[in-house]
Amino acid sequence: MGMGLTYFKRYRMEIDVSACDLPPSAVPAGYRLLPWDPKLLDAHAEVKYLSFRSEIDANVFPCFQELSGCRRLMQEISNKPGFLPEATWLAVYVGGDRQFAEYCGTIQGIRDRSGEGAIQNLGIIPQHRNRQLGTCLMSYALNGFRSRGATRVHLEVTAENKGAIRLYHRLGFATIKTVFKAAEVAYS
Repeated sequence: MGMGLTYFKRYRMEIDVSACDLPPSAVPAGYRLLPWDPKLLDAHAEVKYLSFRSEIDANVFPCFQELSGCRRLMQEISNKPGFLPEATWLAVYVGGDRQFAEYCGTIQGIRDRSGEGAIQNLGIIPQHRNRQLGTCLMSYALNGFRSRGATRVHLEVTAENKGAIRLYHRLGFATIKTVFKAAEVAYS
């Protein structure tokens, strides 16, 4: 097996949160959103791993291929000087009989050096997708950025991730530039 350098097309998308109406999205029935708590770091990491391990982003960011890599990434994000707990949420599905709970969605936000908000990762585990959780998590995060005075929020998304791009456009994000991320990819 060899390694090859591959370039992944990614879009930088941005929204002006000071100029748009951001009513908090209703949390879907059977779900709850939990605000950031350092005790939930492992849960955020596990959801990140389950959300991205089989997606193209695991090629772009190899840390998504292992739970330990997702834990390291979550630790790095939460230790950044601009980490915003108000823009960091965890979705949990509470079983109908309330006998079990399953963490199933995560989003994290930081304030970058320019003072803008930056979405780090929005991940929903596959069996909980298409239930408005992404919309809900993003809505809570954007309101968190705005509550801390950010006027603009940006993110990067891999061009092949059509579902995420549709969600971001629906929420009011605009594509502002295309970037290419180099990654080592294994081939046989």
